[in-house]
Amino acid sequence: MRLIPFTQAAQVCHWAAHHISDRINAFAPTAERPFVLGLPTGSTPLATYKELISLHQAGKVSFRHVVTFNMDEYIGLPSDHPQSYRSFMFDNFFQYIDILPEHIHIPDGNAHDLDAECQKYETAIRQFGGIHLFMGGVGSNGHIAFNEPHSAFDSRTRITELTAETLHDNSRFFDNDVTQMPTTALSIGIGTLLDAEEVMLLVTGEHKAQALQAAVEGEVNPLWPISSLRLHERSLIVCDALAARLLSTPPELNHADLSALVAS
Repeated sequence: MRLIPFTQAAQVCHWAAHHISDRINAFAPTAERPFVLGLPTGSTPLATYKELISLHQAGKVSFRHVVTFNMDEYIGLPSDHPQSYRSFMFDNFFQYIDILPEHIHIPDGNAHDLDAECQKYETAIRQFGGIHLFMGGVGSNGHIAFNEPHSAFDSRTRITELTAETLHDNSRFFDNDVTQMPTTALSIGIGTLLDAEEVMLLVTGEHKAQALQAAVEGEVNPLWPISSLRLHERSLIVCDALAARLLSTPPELNHADLSALVAS
């Protein structure tokens, strides 16, 4: 597992966007051989999506031959609800790039048969040859997607129940009213994530410090789903100084200006 620390969250998101762009361009995708990208929602990746849109508008990256798979979706929330993850992705990313609609994959939280939907999702990933790069975030309790503490490291896409901590964290998107929130979701499994060729997590903010410490300095432990990244040969965590504040050996922070940041 590789740790890439920056001073500010904005630098984290900028670097991540350029890393994604560089990976797509180096792959040189075609219609017959698309680049497969895993994507998250939430507040953390917003600046990364904004920078990817800027790179696309500047002609530096195309998503025409990119296939995407999102991490999760709430169960029972209408797809056009402003807080559905489908709405989030179209409002904040997809509508601004040249991705083909048929290349977008988001779990259907309103499917008649949710178990069949989960199996269908895993099958679709396999049919595209697996995910080349999966970007994700992490919750304050170390969850990735909706893989809460105690999730099995070999888990696949499935129905998950949100913990009280996650409901509290995400209630800010529902007028801080937990009663408005769905309590279950469809989520990729940790096994699904670890099957990706490369995994990149963005970890920013003081409230993520304990989770980052568990990932970097703790043992591989189902209590901290983020620690599963230590089992992956090509995993990286891009973090800011606030998230790194609890590390016993503070990393040397990258203080580079945003204009000078490029993916290594």
